[in-house]
Amino acid sequence: MAKVITFGEIMLRLAPEGYYRFFQNDRMQATFGGGEANVAVSLAHYGVDTAFVTKLPVHAIGQAAVDSLRRYGVDTTTILRGGDRIGIYFLEKGASQRGSVCIYDRANSAFQQSQPCEFDWDSIFAGADWFHFTGITPALGENLVYTCLDACKAAKERNITISCDLNYRGRLWARNKARAAMSELCKYVDVCISNEEDAKDVFGIEAENTDIYSGKLNKEGYCSVARQLMEQFGFQKVAITLRTSISASDNDWAALLYDGENFCFSKEYHLHIVDRVGGGDSFGGGLIYALRAGMSTQAAVDFAVAASALKHSIEGDYNLCTTDEVLKLADGDASGRVQR
Repeated sequence: MAKVITFGEIMLRLAPEGYYRFFQNDRMQATFGGGEANVAVSLAHYGVDTAFVTKLPVHAIGQAAVDSLRRYGVDTTTILRGGDRIGIYFLEKGASQRGSVCIYDRANSAFQQSQPCEFDWDSIFAGADWFHFTGITPALGENLVYTCLDACKAAKERNITISCDLNYRGRLWARNKARAAMSELCKYVDVCISNEEDAKDVFGIEAENTDIYSGKLNKEGYCSVARQLMEQFGFQKVAITLRTSISASDNDWAALLYDGENFCFSKEYHLHIVDRVGGGDSFGGGLIYALRAGMSTQAAVDFAVAASALKHSIEGDYNLCTTDEVLKLADGDASGRVQR
C-alpha cells in the first residue's frame, strides 16, 4: 500500500490558451488539478509510493481525472466513485500588471457531497506513514470538516505523520468558520505549511512591518509567526512560503522552516512565471519528500523551495520535475542552460 496519503478534491481546469483572456478566442485547454492531488503527483515524480483519496463520478470526465493521476504513477485504488459532477475551475493567467483570475464552479460536486462514513480510513491508511490535506478540503462543507477530523484521528492512532497546508480561501468560508474548524484539526497536525497571508487570515497571527501588496515582506517577522503557530498548536515543524510579488509575471520566492530550535531561510529565487497555480502545492510535495528522506531543516526547505521554483516554469497544476532536477537547482545551478 502507498506510504503517503493525500486527501482532497481534484477538479477539471479550463483555461484559455497562453495568456488570452476568457473567450478572447474559442478554445480552452482542459487539464486537472487540486491542492492535494498536486502534492501526490509531485511525490510520485520523486519516486514516493503515494495515493490520492477523493470521490469522483463514474462518467468519462471523472475517469479522465483518475487517468491523469495514474499517468504519473499515483495510486488511485482508494478513490470513491459516484455522484453526478466533478468540480471545475476556470483560469485566466495574468501577465505583467494584470493578475490571474480563478472562477470556481464546484458546488454539489461528488467530493463536496461525500459523507464521512464513505471513507474507510483503516483500509486507506494500511502501511502509510504520512497523511496530507489542506484547508481547502474542510472549507467545502461541514461534512468534510468531520471527514478530515476522522482522518486525522485515525492517522494519529497509527502514529502517521500529518501535514496540513492552511490554504485559506475567502470565497469558500468566512474567517471565523475557518478558525473554528482549523483550530480543531491543527491539534492533530505535525507539519504546518502556511504562506505570508494564511496565518493572519485563519488565526490572526500577523508578521510585523509587512505589506504583501507593495511587495514588502519582513522575513524576520515571520519567525515570530512560525513561533506563535508552534506554541499554539504544538507543531513539530512550521513552514512559511514567502512570495514577493513584483508583478503577475515576476516574483521573488523563498521560504522559512522552523523546527522549534532553528529558523532556516531558503535562498531566494527570482521567478519569471509561466504558470503559478500549484506553486504552493509543489512546495508542500517537496517538503514532505525532504522530511521523509531525513534531510536537515536547512536542506529540506532548500529542496522544497527549489521544487516550487521549478513548478512556476511548468504549464498546468502538476509539478513534473524529478528529484535530480530539484537537487541540481537546490545545489546552486540556476543557469537554465540546455542539458545535452
